[in-house]
Amino acid sequence: MSYSLTQTQSEILQECLEMAQDLALHPDAERRFLDLEETLPDDPPTVEVLETLWREVLAARRSALYWQQVSDVERSLTEKLADNHFQLQQNYLRLMQEQ
Repeated sequence: MSYSLTQTQSEILQECLEMAQDLALHPDAERRFLDLEETLPDDPPTVEVLETLWREVLAARRSALYWQQVSDVERSLTEKLADNHFQLQQNYLRLMQEQ
């Protein structure tokens, strides 16, 4: 049996996906997703697939946010290392000129 979402259900799902972009809104997105589930027909396979996909969306978003933070920290460390390297070069050149 195939099932397609109604316009209202599609709008709720879109709202959930938009809220999933912001980690702080994940609890609200979860509540809104539960609202969506209540509107679905009593079709366990459909509900199970949708729940699985929703969990994967949230996990993927959390993972993306984690790796973005790791990338930001790495970028910051790289910039500091480059600044320190430049400063060391300048200090070395000054030292050589003084001798």
